[in-house]
Amino acid sequence: MTIATPPQWAPRPQPGKFVLATDLDGTLLAGSVAARRQVRELFDGAPAGAVLVFVTGRGLESILPLLSDPTIPTPDYIIADVGATIVDGALRPVGDLQDEIAARWPGSQAVLRALSGFSGLARQSVPQERRCSFLVGEHDVTPALRAAVEELDCDLLLSAGCYLDVLPRGVGKGQALLSLAKAAGFDPATIIVAGDTLNDLSMFETGLHGVVVGAAEPALVERVRGLPLVHVATGEGCDGIMEGLARHGAVAAAAAALPAAEHGKSDLVMVYHRLPFDEVVEDGVLCQRRPRSPNGIIPTLLRFFAGARAGSWVAWSQQASRHPAGFVTHVPVDMEQYPQLQAARIALTAQDIDIFYKKFSKEAFWPIIFSFPDKAEFRQAHWDRFLEVNRLFAEQAAREAAEGALVWIHDYNLWMVPAFLRPLRPDLRIAFFHHTAFPSSDVFNILPWRRDIIGSLLQCDYVGFHIPRYVENFVDAVRSHAPVDASATVPCAPRFLTYGCALGVDRMTTLIDTGARRIGLGAHPVGTDAALIERTVAAPAVQAQAAAIRDYLGAATGIVSIERLDYVKGTLEKLEAFERLLERHPEHIGKVTLLNVITPAAPGMEIYESLRVEVDRTVGRINGRFSTLNWVPVRYFYRSLPFEEVLAHYVACDIAWITPLRDGLNLVAKEFVAAKKASARCGVLVLSEFAGAAVELHGALLTNPYDANAMTASLHHALTMGQEEREYRTARMAMITTEHDVARWGRDFIAAATDTAAGPDWTGEAEALAA
Repeated sequence: MTIATPPQWAPRPQPGKFVLATDLDGTLLAGSVAARRQVRELFDGAPAGAVLVFVTGRGLESILPLLSDPTIPTPDYIIADVGATIVDGALRPVGDLQDEIAARWPGSQAVLRALSGFSGLARQSVPQERRCSFLVGEHDVTPALRAAVEELDCDLLLSAGCYLDVLPRGVGKGQALLSLAKAAGFDPATIIVAGDTLNDLSMFETGLHGVVVGAAEPALVERVRGLPLVHVATGEGCDGIMEGLARHGAVAAAAAALPAAEHGKSDLVMVYHRLPFDEVVEDGVLCQRRPRSPNGIIPTLLRFFAGARAGSWVAWSQQASRHPAGFVTHVPVDMEQYPQLQAARIALTAQDIDIFYKKFSKEAFWPIIFSFPDKAEFRQAHWDRFLEVNRLFAEQAAREAAEGALVWIHDYNLWMVPAFLRPLRPDLRIAFFHHTAFPSSDVFNILPWRRDIIGSLLQCDYVGFHIPRYVENFVDAVRSHAPVDASATVPCAPRFLTYGCALGVDRMTTLIDTGARRIGLGAHPVGTDAALIERTVAAPAVQAQAAAIRDYLGAATGIVSIERLDYVKGTLEKLEAFERLLERHPEHIGKVTLLNVITPAAPGMEIYESLRVEVDRTVGRINGRFSTLNWVPVRYFYRSLPFEEVLAHYVACDIAWITPLRDGLNLVAKEFVAAKKASARCGVLVLSEFAGAAVELHGALLTNPYDANAMTASLHHALTMGQEEREYRTARMAMITTEHDVARWGRDFIAAATDTAAGPDWTGEAEALAA
């Protein structure tokens, strides 16, 4: 077959001064990891004068996810819809090009009406504009069909023997590219086109320099053989692009060998905002101290580094500047217990921490995560600082990790670390755990940077959440961002509540496929250190404290509420419900005491100051209304209690009242249950349906904190509950907290993160991973 000789453009492109106009699927999005990194490096912050144009049959909507994928270079221009859409990198139309195309388009409905009588046409259910795309058999493209398209004054394009596009007259990838070049001022001699299917033929017919990548459609290869400026590469995807760029002189042949990323020696890298110890200055010398609380996540995470496992813990260290004189990056954590573990410290200034953590994370992300969008504040300058800090964490993690190591990233304030880490170290296995909730997609999508965040999390191999509902919320958010296939699901019962709780779901997705990557997902509710709580409760000092609290309560039933000062905790709603209880059930006056302990927010968290004023006022009103000479209904403490004293309160009180408006999990609820088990006493846990723990703690008395009547009724139920029911509920919850303690949480997560294909094993719970 012969083709008309196209115009020839000369001279050859110069190194670093060229335009790459490339197809996506099978071309830019294919090839080896090394070659894809090479192409990305060519355009992202590399030579001035190198311009990238996406030229694709995809609709613009389906290209949007690629713009937030850190492994794909950012385009300067986009030609989509087989040439019917022409925009710049900010998605703005280029001149009048798109309007001119629209003027030649008869409209989708006119095309569909004209072709409705032809069999074998199935319209593609993909985003598209100013064109109609169909799936078709080659034998169905009859002369009559071609004549019908001609009658519409449109062009017909068939590629791969099954994809048929009806386009405005004269529209195609090649013509669109030449029009863009004229509008943007490109010299055609500097353009190199790349493609792999007959859909791309019109680009090569322009006479521009070109490369057909390996494994291309044979029909395309056959059609371009007579074109002297087109190179048919052997390498597939980006490998072929790099081969072609070198062939046409746009890059030196030596550019194919980019330096490998620096590797460390750690098989496990923990990326956490906090160090595993406290840094304190004594007599002008910086010293390490064990964290004040023996409970929590950090002691559990440290256990993974016991023995000979080489590891690093990446965290910030507050310093006077980003590059302080004499700063020591690596320090041992505990030479006796963890001889192979080093803390890799990142120097951040007080301003870095204030903006990145205290302000931005709490003012922009926190309200969205817990579904309070009216309280969110979005500042671009703060996002830019957030990105800077996340990049520093990613770069340090990349330097620490050995080949193929597991990097475990923790929580939303490091959301963007995977985006920076994956391009640096594509060999790594990246796992991420959310210690907070994950909101529904309609709330999450309020974030101005939602695409960046989802694009970052999709660079992970495994993403874990507390409960199945958060997993499904994440999947929904991904679906609103990019095409995704839920490759595997599992039933949630009996491990989790399904229909009996506001956060219940019946099935959970465990694997998603975005086309570019498979990401494992799982629910891993954090547990308590049940053994530590048992030892602590048995201590004479704690027993004495618990006895003193019981003496103070006397004959009154103790209701304990311990929570951080935060609007998501529902403190005001709780106090108002308690006031309503005393109004509606005066029989409780003098017989119940609410021990309300509120831990102050971290210094500098001004967002909570007005809440504290309201809490003070409400407590004062209740006590003023109902106190007697011998009894005060609310004992209010605004301070942080030592862990031992917290447990003493749980042992002494009969009811724990934990009713946040939203909560990722709420470990306080589990600590209360574990303390009751350790003291061989029963108690009632009144728990919000919107706390993550509600779907796990079978036996808790659930309540809706948004329903004023339900809050009061559930507390009254708890106060009047019979002994037999109390014992049954306590025993059921105690079994759960014992079997699923914090050590089990860590083992389960590591096992899932290192084997994405393995779903959760909830049937043999007592034995699973017990070794």
